[in-house]
Formats: sequence, C-alpha cells, structure tokens
Amino acid sequence: MPNYIPTIGLEIHVELKTETKMFCDSPNNPEEKNPNTNVCPVCLGHPGTLPTINKKAVEAVIKVGMALGGEINKLTKFDRKNYFYPDLPKGYQISQYDEPLVVGGSLNGVKLRRVHLEEDTGRLLHESQIVKHELGRSDPRSKIHDSSLVDYNRAGVPLMELVTEPDIKSAEEAVGFARELQLILRYLGVSTADMERGQMRVEVNISLGKWSKGNWKQGTKVEIKNLNSFGAVAGSIEYEVKRQAEVMKTGKVKHETRGWDDLKHITVGQRSKEEAHDYRYFPEPDLPPFETASLDLEAIKVSLIELPKNKRERFKKEYNLDGDKLESLIIDQDLAEFFEESVSEIKAIDDNSSHQTLFNYLTSDLVGLIKEFGTSFKDLKIKPEHLAHLSFLIDSGRIGSRQAKDILRKMFETGADPEEIIKSENLESISDEAELEDVIKKIIEANPAAVGDYKKGKTASLQFLIGKAMAELRGRGNPEKLKEIFIRSLT
Repeated sequence: MPNYIPTIGLEIHVELKTETKMFCDSPNNPEEKNPNTNVCPVCLGHPGTLPTINKKAVEAVIKVGMALGGEINKLTKFDRKNYFYPDLPKGYQISQYDEPLVVGGSLNGVKLRRVHLEEDTGRLLHESQIVKHELGRSDPRSKIHDSSLVDYNRAGVPLMELVTEPDIKSAEEAVGFARELQLILRYLGVSTADMERGQMRVEVNISLGKWSKGNWKQGTKVEIKNLNSFGAVAGSIEYEVKRQAEVMKTGKVKHETRGWDDLKHITVGQRSKEEAHDYRYFPEPDLPPFETASLDLEAIKVSLIELPKNKRERFKKEYNLDGDKLESLIIDQDLAEFFEESVSEIKAIDDNSSHQTLFNYLTSDLVGLIKEFGTSFKDLKIKPEHLAHLSFLIDSGRIGSRQAKDILRKMFETGADPEEIIKSENLESISDEAELEDVIKKIIEANPAAVGDYKKGKTASLQFLIGKAMAELRGRGNPEKLKEIFIRSLT
C-alpha cells in the first residue's frame, strides 16, 4: 500500500447505566430476557404521548465531557432524526444535532468533535423457522422461512454518542482509544460498556489519502457499522485499508456503509452512506431547549474520581509498577483499591516491608480463588489487613510459599487472620536447626544418587533434596534454612 495514509475517525455509542429510559419511566434493564417487557406508550411511539428528559442521563454525559476536557454547551437541545426502520418505533429518533451537550476535548492525543445524547433503537432478531404446511392430500412438508422479530426492550434506552476528529492513523491507535474510553466509562460509573452485550458499539470512518505534487488528496470515506469487539475494530480497519488500496489502483472507492463479517474477517457492503440532510433533522417540538447551568455542574465536577491516566502515573511513582503489572491494577478498580488498602496496612506493620510479595499473592493466588469460586472483591471475606499480615509472615520467614497458599485458602473460606490459622493448624515454618538437621540427615542417607550428582556439580540435585525435605516436613520447613544446612552438610 505505497504512499497511502489512512485517515480514521470513530463514532462510539454507549448505553448509559440509568434506572429508567431516556424519555419515559420504563425500566432500563439490559438483563431482561423476556422481549417487549420494559415498554410503555412513550417508548413505543404511541400517538399523543410526550417525552420527558432523564436528568441522570444528561448528568452522565456531562460527567464524561468533563473527564475528557470537553466544553459543556451553555444551551443545548434535542432534535428529531428521521428515518424508517423496524426497530425504530416512532419513525424517528430523538437525538442531538447542532447543539450537543459537549463539544471538544481529547483522549490519547485524539481530539473529540462532540459528545451528545440520544435514545437507542430496539433490537432485531433474525432467525430461520421451519414452517410445516399441507398441499392437498400430500404428506406435510417442511419449508424454511427467514423471519425477523423486534424486541423493543432496548428502544428508548439512554445512548451517549462520542465522535472523534479523524486524527487516528492505525488500527492500533483506534483500539487503544476505544479501550481507554471503556475504562473511563467504567471508572465514572456511567456505563458497564460491555461490547459483547452491545452496551458499547464502535463505528469506524476510514478513508485513504496521499500526497501528490505537494497537495493532499483525501480519499472517499467509508463507514463500518456496529463493531462489537476490539478485535473487530482492529480487523475491520486493517482489512478496509487493504481493500481501499486495491480499489484505488483501478477505480474509485464507493461512499458507503459496510459491515464486518466476523467469520470471514472481511467488510461487506450494506448501503449507500446517508448524509445529514437525508435525516431531515429539525428541533424536537416536544422538548424545549434548556440551559445546562440549571444543573449543578460544580457538584458533577466534584464527583469526578481519579481517572485511569492519573492512577497510572501515581501507581508508577508510588509503587514502582509498570507494564502488565500496572495495567492489571488499572483495569480493575476493586483490585486496585484492595491493593492500596493492603499496602497501607503492611506499612503499618513494618514500614520497611516490600509490597512485591503482597502484589504477587493478591493478583495471582487471591484473584485465582475469586475466579474459582465465582465471587468478587465486594463479597470477599478476607480483609486488606489480613492479606498484609500474610505477606509480612512470608517475608519474615515464618511461613513458606506452600504454607502461604494453604493459609490463604483458609482465609478465603473463613475470613480469619493468618496468625489464628497458623496456630490452629500448626502451620508455622520450622526454623529450628536441630530439628531440620535430623530431617536433612535422613534425606541424605535415603538419596545417595542425588547427593553424588550434587557433589559432581549438578546444582538441580540440591533443589530435589530440599523438595524431599519439605515433603517430609509437610511444607513447614523454612526453605532458606534448609538450603543453608544442606550446603553445609554436603560440603
């Protein structure tokens, strides 16, 4: 693809986490399994019904705008976006056009054009049905018919749309932007932003351009709709760049909307791209413009918590974490909070203690137990001070790694302090030299081949002997002390 440079912009739709829908009192419940349950005359577009604005949804979008450094419009309004589709019960969508809630801002170096609020559509379910019918006196025969069913539970759910400027140049940048936005939305608590459940949907606008004789020639824009995974975002961009480059060798790229085929990993043409005038926007007559100053903007601003970027910088500085270790905490707020509280507790026990052991047992063993039992940090019986105490006991040599794992499982099951478990289960490491020497003598006598190998320079044999001793001591031996005595005894 010589000389061509991709120009990419994103439109990201996010379902907001509110109790009710955008313009009515129907429940906003993404977990509802029964179709057409959370509906009412307003969200079904019955004649004579009037919408009312969901204040919480407006505040959520303003919160996002503030977090991304956008400008909150002093005056905003809703508009009618007219188009006909089976999942749009009113025959139009209440959205925002020329006076959105938020303009400007940036994320990951990508400038934002706007963030606005609208209502979601219903959901179309496509399926094939086997319909049996009789022809005269013949036997019943089966014929397959395709059918589409409409579920309006999602119709009218508050939907935030964020539009970037075409600043993105690669699939990697696009995915990085979308991931960071998802994280921010979760930090702010405005959306779960689960892409698999359709709570966050990405649309990519992409064109190829090139410099020719000192002038920039922009290519034709293609929109790829409803991408529901980061893999689909990356794959569709990479494919579309190659496809457009091939088309431009002999002709012109068509201005159209395309979809992503997740099985074939290709984009497929859907329809000609609509322009703004095709939607015949006009101000929503049932909802007057309103001033955002009527809301408590200062309270919204104060409610903003530490965002992922700031937390990364602080964690790197305070805890000397980076790379995957750092990201494992940043992407999980509950994990990060438990880590910070545990570090605070271990510093209270011993100000010189390292938090590395604590980090390892938290992110590996404790997270493993949480996954194994299908629970969460909110339901955890273990308290941060207990994990800190366990970490201190490991670092001070009172217990070894094998004992620590057993004690942690007991802590998980009972919520008890590790000291109590050590006493009740008799799990404290044995460091008494006389007791260890007796076991080591027995192991040396029982394994002459390993002893001989060690004396020939095979250091792996030493670990074998230590392992045998640990087994004899049921995991209660102090590994460092065992190693020290073995080396002394075999020299």
